Amino acid sequence: MSLSLAIITAVAAPAAGGGGWQDSMLQFAPIVLIAFAGYFLMIRPQQQRQRDHVARVKAIKRGDTVVMSNGMIGKVVRVEDEEIGVEIAQNVTVKVLKHMVHEIRTRGEPAPAARDAK
Repeated sequence: MSLSLAIITAVAAPAAGGGGWQDSMLQFAPIVLIAFAGYFLMIRPQQQRQRDHVARVKAIKRGDTVVMSNGMIGKVVRVEDEEIGVEIAQNVTVKVLKHMVHEIRTRGEPAPAARDAK
């Protein structure tokens, strides 16, 4: 309680001698707090998402289903260093740069066959 009162008093009635560096620090404190909040709320999560995406793109393997940045969905048939071959239709394969892959949907387990109900 006394700390908040001291801060309010220092901001509302600066010292007669010009205040010194303490007043300067109090003026810059909100800017510093906003910078820290911006880093932890916007920049750091985006960097983590980008690192995760790069790791997933490096782990692309044959048989994965991918969504490219233009929205096309296809199945990976060939993987090279910087490019992948994606089958977008039967017997239609295109070369795509790995960094243009937006989402990786790995091939799931096959569904069990439906049994005939009598």
